[in-house]
Amino acid sequence: MATLPLKSAVELRAGDSLARQLSRRAARETVLGRRILRAFADRGGPILVEDLVRADDVARSALVALDEADIVRVREGKIDMAYPFSASPTTFVVRLANGSERFACCATDALSIAPMLGQRVEIRSRCHHCGMPLALSATPDAPESGAEGVMLWLGARGDERCRAVDGL
Repeated sequence: MATLPLKSAVELRAGDSLARQLSRRAARETVLGRRILRAFADRGGPILVEDLVRADDVARSALVALDEADIVRVREGKIDMAYPFSASPTTFVVRLANGSERFACCATDALSIAPMLGQRVEIRSRCHHCGMPLALSATPDAPESGAEGVMLWLGARGDERCRAVDGL
């Protein structure tokens, strides 16, 4: 049986390329990146590309760059994924403070929504091993009590050249 290492969030981040993290964060913090995330948070997805870029060639080029960097996914004229949000149902359901629900791409993304939006959220999923329902709440600062014993499992990403979102 394999031995799985237990790591804190700080230890996990240290293993990722700092330059890659900073680049991805900067891409999400552009005007267009923020508009896309706000649209997913406010109304869910998918988001029509034409609603965002209209005849603006600069915005269209920025959207292409976000798609190529695997920050968003554009398919058939729609943005159907923008980390941490997925327009398609996933096993990670996040209830926002206003009661609306959004799908997160993965467990890490579900946990990131509370600090990103600055609000308490409720997260529901299932254990990938046994299928047991899991539910916890998180504030912008941390998971709330009741999350004790819940573990986040991260797998190694095989090929860095592949788009992570295509694994959903």
